[in-house]
Amino acid sequence: MIGTACRAWHSVHDTRGGRPDGVRERPVSFHRLIAGVAVQVISALSIVALMPVSSVSASQNLARMPARGSVTHATGPFAVIATTPATGATGVLPSAPIVVRFSEALSPRSPMPILVPSTPGSWSVRNSEYVFTPRADFIPLSDVKLTIPGGSSGIRSATGGHLARTLTDTLQIANGSILRLQQLLSLTDYSPLRWRQARPRLPINNVVGQRAALYRVLNGKFSWRYSSWPVNLQVLWKSGQYNVFTEGMVMSFQADHGLDPNGVLSSSLWSLLLNAYQARQINSGGYNYALENKASPETLTIWHDGHVVLTSPSNTGISVSPTVDGNFAVYLRYRSQIMRGTNPNGSHYADPVQYIAYFNGNDAVHYMPRAGYGSPQSLGCIELPLANAAVAWPYLAYGTIVSVIN
Repeated sequence: MIGTACRAWHSVHDTRGGRPDGVRERPVSFHRLIAGVAVQVISALSIVALMPVSSVSASQNLARMPARGSVTHATGPFAVIATTPATGATGVLPSAPIVVRFSEALSPRSPMPILVPSTPGSWSVRNSEYVFTPRADFIPLSDVKLTIPGGSSGIRSATGGHLARTLTDTLQIANGSILRLQQLLSLTDYSPLRWRQARPRLPINNVVGQRAALYRVLNGKFSWRYSSWPVNLQVLWKSGQYNVFTEGMVMSFQADHGLDPNGVLSSSLWSLLLNAYQARQINSGGYNYALENKASPETLTIWHDGHVVLTSPSNTGISVSPTVDGNFAVYLRYRSQIMRGTNPNGSHYADPVQYIAYFNGNDAVHYMPRAGYGSPQSLGCIELPLANAAVAWPYLAYGTIVSVIN
């Protein structure tokens, strides 16, 4: 028996961690790229006196923790007494030198420290210090692992002393420019806006220039690819801000490139996006937008590349469980599913539904058999007739913004 409600039984975390009755429609990766190296944070055993460095402007980044202060102690006659940046530092300037200072002058026959992931640059010896000078910036948000070799084959002092053991530590590079993120998403056609760099153009046609550009504000102009996009979408665009508009584009890119479409910025995302741009791998799926208008009669309208592809009568939530107004990005999709829950009268339901696209918690757009459509009948979901739900579902891809008004 079909129940009267359509809210799913699971939470966001349940659907990501488990396997409900339906079969999840997984993101399809049509570009198989090498993800950025993720390094597990390993506490340093005896790296000491760690100094912070400045990071890029906060206006170009999301939130980040400041680098820690310095602490000094010694572990023996020959020891590491300081490293810069600090132990566990975050928001590290991507071009900052990395310095390892020892208690004695170094032997010229000692091995060099090791950085993972590697980046163009070189180590040099300055009396009691090893200094790494990058020639290209690290990828934003990279967890950089520093290994200082110890033991009999490790680093030695000029007088023959050696470290008792190998030491390891990590630091995290600062986030890149959100404006540059938006530019790259436009250049790879994941945005409904086009971006053109202003003249004179900066020389960013090599690895060094491209990486440096991830942290800079490149002057240019955004313009809408189609003037027919509704104002409800256009007002969401904020240059240089990470809101639901940019999050949706990120989720779409993540889904196409084998990443979890969660909208979270990471070194893997930055690396794949930069690689896609350099390889001229362009999104062929276009840009989609959905608008649910709760004014009677209730209607769902979907745009693809600026053109309306569906206008359908719809049902939204009843007064005790309304469909919340706002702007949301589709984060989970199923071709079919059994939705389970409790009706307002305390009875339980287990409804077979189809063409499901979750956009806000347990609220989804999906097919639900009803006698009629165009009025509040659900527990928060947007219900469509079967034929219209089948048309809507391909356009309600990962990252598609669903706006609910009135």
